[in-house]
Amino acid sequence: MRRLAAAALLAAASLDAAAASPDQGITVYAAGDIARCAYRDPAYSGAADTAATVAAGLAQDPLAVVLALGDLTYPRGAMKEFTGCYAPTWGRFKDRTWPAPGNHEYYTPGAKPYFDWWGARAGRGYYSFELGTWHIISLDSNLAPAQHAAQLDWLRADLAAHPARCTLAYWHHPLYSSGGHGSIPKMRDAWQLLYAAGAELVLSGHDHDYERFAPQDADGRLDPTHGIRQFVVGTGGAYPTPFLFTVAHSEVRDSNRTGVLRLRLYAGGYGWEFVESTRLASFSIAPPDRGSAACH
Repeated sequence: MRRLAAAALLAAASLDAAAASPDQGITVYAAGDIARCAYRDPAYSGAADTAATVAAGLAQDPLAVVLALGDLTYPRGAMKEFTGCYAPTWGRFKDRTWPAPGNHEYYTPGAKPYFDWWGARAGRGYYSFELGTWHIISLDSNLAPAQHAAQLDWLRADLAAHPARCTLAYWHHPLYSSGGHGSIPKMRDAWQLLYAAGAELVLSGHDHDYERFAPQDADGRLDPTHGIRQFVVGTGGAYPTPFLFTVAHSEVRDSNRTGVLRLRLYAGGYGWEFVESTRLASFSIAPPDRGSAACH
């Protein structure tokens, strides 16, 4: 029953997105590391600020969607955190959000509240859907080896069945990061499958900062022709963390703001802009990152 409901949701999303002209592009708002349950009233939280940013954008564009990049609640992904912290903030646009689980969701065994709260929209923890001309893939970077192997088998088959020119994947733990947690190799094999299939973008969170990397392969080699560009967007409102050692091919690093990544997905290309919600430093701050690129 859950799989049938998930299929219906994904089909509806594809139909809605297809109504938009590929030339106009489809807007995506993305961030992870969101609702920290440290406030009696979630209206005073960082998640409320970023939710206001996203809600304003969604109000102007009925076809825009949201990608939630894991660690949606703190500290344990408990149901009371989803209902008490996430629901009053980012839960306001639950029906337009496509989630991925983070490690804090799994601090409660099996991430059960995450799957219960999202229902069919969580899939098996991984799923895919179409967004205009783009193929979108959500993966779970928290799985044990046997479950991860099954996810890789699914990903291999999914990529073969959807040979789109432009593909975007997202999960919680970044393969490359200059932040406090650093680069995490768990999803290198998934990256390799995406790279071989010609994917464009990977989005992650986990480190509470914003970082953009140049296109590269699964072994950290710069590849401007066929590489995947990664964004770390752990700026959803939880709390900021500093950068440590700069990783190779890191192009932009920003730990001075909360906010969200706004993508415009076109037929054959994409544009990006980091949209500030709250400024965490008062001076000597570079403008938010923005740019564009073509698909392979």
